[in-house]
Amino acid sequence: PYQTALIVGVIVIVSYTFLGGFNAVSWTDFFQGSLMFIAIVFVPVFAYVALGGISSAHDQVLMANPNFISLFNYLDGSKISLITILSMMAWGLGYFGQPHILVRFMAIRSTSQVKQARIIATIWTAISLIGAIMVGTLGFVYLKTPLVGAAAETVFMVMINSLFHPLIAGLLLSAILAAIMSTADSQLLVASSALTQDLYHVLLRRNANDKELVLASRLAVVLIALLAALFAVDPNSNVLILVGYAWAGFGASFGPAILLSLMWKRMTRNGALAGMLSGGLMVIIWKNLSGGIFDLYELLPAFIIALLMIVVVSLLDKNPSSEITDLFEKIEK
Repeated sequence: PYQTALIVGVIVIVSYTFLGGFNAVSWTDFFQGSLMFIAIVFVPVFAYVALGGISSAHDQVLMANPNFISLFNYLDGSKISLITILSMMAWGLGYFGQPHILVRFMAIRSTSQVKQARIIATIWTAISLIGAIMVGTLGFVYLKTPLVGAAAETVFMVMINSLFHPLIAGLLLSAILAAIMSTADSQLLVASSALTQDLYHVLLRRNANDKELVLASRLAVVLIALLAALFAVDPNSNVLILVGYAWAGFGASFGPAILLSLMWKRMTRNGALAGMLSGGLMVIIWKNLSGGIFDLYELLPAFIIALLMIVVVSLLDKNPSSEITDLFEKIEK
């Protein structure tokens, strides 16, 4: 049952995050990411083979529905609106504000490895996204019964079960669990660190020793995991909607502040706070409005508002200290 799987998943993720911390999460994410990469490459490759090759597969897609590969048409031939196009493109802005992604770059041993990590991450992401698109495209013609509605989100699982021997299918299906676990443990770690260091240590217990902070961090992991489990208890919830909302919230709250902190030395602390607050609030407000321009994905307007607020508040605020500007110029060189 769904609830049993949820409980087991929470226990497993919390256990290794609780005991191993960032080191354990980094190693498990490496193996989980490798498994995800293999699965997202294998499925479209074997689907192409099953459909008679690349040319044959593409011909079958076009025969089934020429609009399937159209950039500006829905499957029924109607035009995709400008709001929808902008909404889809806006997803890219979310990467700049994802804490579980940013901490990976912060944890790099030296600045000389940043360029290498950037190249690896970009290639991994590009191949993974192309593979995901191919799974959806080829699944449209490979599966005899098209998946509609919420069932469309299961196309990856259905194709794996259809294409591979049960033993191989079981291994590849575990890539889905790997994706869930790698994101969950990273979010858990970042959230618990924020609560422990930024709230507990700074505001409540400035004199707390390392042992106390470790204990507080572990308790935070457990509490956050329990809250997350409550949100996930409904098996009928739409995964993409939940992910999209969270993606917008993180992207608009932290993305503009991260970007301007790297590109504009005039940004101030108050400007960054104003951007984070306005970005997060705009996501919540925009999400609860509908019709016309409000059908636009909430990340885009919230991101723009956050950028503007950072610039305006920073310009009205006093200049950053010379220590900060000197450090900025040193890093920039």
